[in-house]
Amino acid sequence: MAGRGTPAIAALTKAGITHQVHEYVVGEEPEGYGLGAARALGVDPERVHKTLLAQVDGRPCVAIVPVWGRLSLKALAAAIGGKRAEMAAAADAERLTGYVIGGISPFGQRRRSTTVLDAAAVAHATIFVSGGRRGLEVEVAPADLVRVLDAVVATVATER
Repeated sequence: MAGRGTPAIAALTKAGITHQVHEYVVGEEPEGYGLGAARALGVDPERVHKTLLAQVDGRPCVAIVPVWGRLSLKALAAAIGGKRAEMAAAADAERLTGYVIGGISPFGQRRRSTTVLDAAAVAHATIFVSGGRRGLEVEVAPADLVRVLDAVVATVATER
């Protein structure tokens, strides 16, 4: 199976989560990694999600939002009962997750953090998230993602 070596794939396999691995060639991504992945895979951008790391009241928080949107920091904080949220610095996101920007997966991170999945994801039978490196996506059911990550489901994305 492609991508077997990533911590994300190992975590999904260990948890017994049904998933499908999709690889694609990473090119110039003027629209960003997520929209580039949707284009390369021929998948509706509504189903492709990016994994972002923020700090809510000083604690790390993972947000999973559709690639077409932006993360509302105010909505993220409210979703987990916090007061203030800000994006984590790229270096902090990489250090905390063990992944590089553009390849951060919600699965198999070095440190487990509170996770919030945008509510739009549950409208789909499956969604795509990073498999742990650029050019690797995993397709999973939103319900499985919520269960394995103990994720909160809330509307945290806004349109670009």
